[in-house]
Amino acid sequence: MDKTEERILSVIDRNRDAIIAFGRDIYTHAELGYKEFRTAKKFADFLKGLHLDVQEHLAITGVKGYLRGKQGGVNLALIGELDALRIPEHPFVNPETQAAHSCGHNAQLTGVAGAALALADPEVAASLGGNVTFFAVPAEEYGEIEFKNQLQKEGKIRYGGGKCELIRIGAFDDIDLAVVHHSDQAGIQVGSGTSNGFVSKVIRYIGREAHAAGEPEKGVNALNAASLGLSALAFQRETFRDEDAVRVHPILTRGGNLVNVVPAEAIIETLVRAKSTEAILDADRKTDRAFRAGAAAVGAGIEITTLPGYLPRLPEPANPLVLEAAREAAPGKEVREADPGLHSGGSSDVGDLQHILPVLNFNTGGVAGAPHSKDYHITDEDEAYLVTAKIFALSAYKLLKDGAAAARKIAAEYQPKYTKETYVRFMDGMIRHEKREIGE
Repeated sequence: MDKTEERILSVIDRNRDAIIAFGRDIYTHAELGYKEFRTAKKFADFLKGLHLDVQEHLAITGVKGYLRGKQGGVNLALIGELDALRIPEHPFVNPETQAAHSCGHNAQLTGVAGAALALADPEVAASLGGNVTFFAVPAEEYGEIEFKNQLQKEGKIRYGGGKCELIRIGAFDDIDLAVVHHSDQAGIQVGSGTSNGFVSKVIRYIGREAHAAGEPEKGVNALNAASLGLSALAFQRETFRDEDAVRVHPILTRGGNLVNVVPAEAIIETLVRAKSTEAILDADRKTDRAFRAGAAAVGAGIEITTLPGYLPRLPEPANPLVLEAAREAAPGKEVREADPGLHSGGSSDVGDLQHILPVLNFNTGGVAGAPHSKDYHITDEDEAYLVTAKIFALSAYKLLKDGAAAARKIAAEYQPKYTKETYVRFMDGMIRHEKREIGE
């Protein structure tokens, strides 16, 4: 470990209380995707306090802070996610938003903020052979699909995922490579396996109101149409190949107004996930077919709105410099290398970013409980926040020292799956709205 690395660790340790206070504040003021106004402002104000150039309101709430190295050139992004999940039962739920950080985004964002403190130190900044962008991104958790569809109708976004939208608007055009993080109950790990991609859907059944007991024959029951559509979807499951890791998991968000009125509207939200683009498209067709069948059976109308979700995550072996940074940041703790062959049924818009530019991943612990549940919580603030900040900062320094030789090599050798233009064309091709009237 050289003197600059020692200084990075010293700066973070000296600011332990401030970093943990930042993390606690984010943790207890969770916000949902594309609504993270308080969280974004707190992050932006923190960066402004370090005298960094800050750009705000990217894809509604995204924030970029720029630390410009003396040699310029290559630009490395350290990325933290702003949003949380709607979990009203969580003990640290934000009562104003019903959101809770049950996936560790609070630790990501705090880690990026802590890394900014260290890297903006004049002696450290002078050693960087490139630029660092501290990037807070919105809406990684793909929930509230109706709300996101409305934002699309209003022209405020085109895609539901924050990184996807940021790619589209050009906010990643100046980024050459990125480092990302996630919390993990298993502790510190570098690299990652694969995960599913998906498309999102809102299915709206349109029926006709009538007295549910006196004249039900005059109505068209939208809830019955939805129930039949869900049953038809269930019968599709045996047609999904095990190796494609298909997951279709709908929720019913509306099913009528009063018990004595035939439901005139029923709404289903679902994600259609799979391991490959081909499998996603196959499951997408079968899902639409099943929901159409529910409408046809009772003569209901149907609207199916499909938006692109996320691309499958690509395998990433542990980067040696990030691995070295993790071991220096957490001496005495086990640091594992991820198995790139392991697959997760979940999804992340990190996969979309990987299709455009190189992304280096690491995990830290300090959390317990099932992710995306009321039981998920912080158990060790030092690991969740400080170790995360140290790995972010040390990784950035190692990649950007010596004229950013390591960062330049990674960026030059990376073979992206898409350019921004071909990515946007693919994503736009997934947007569609189908409508059939009652009785069709």
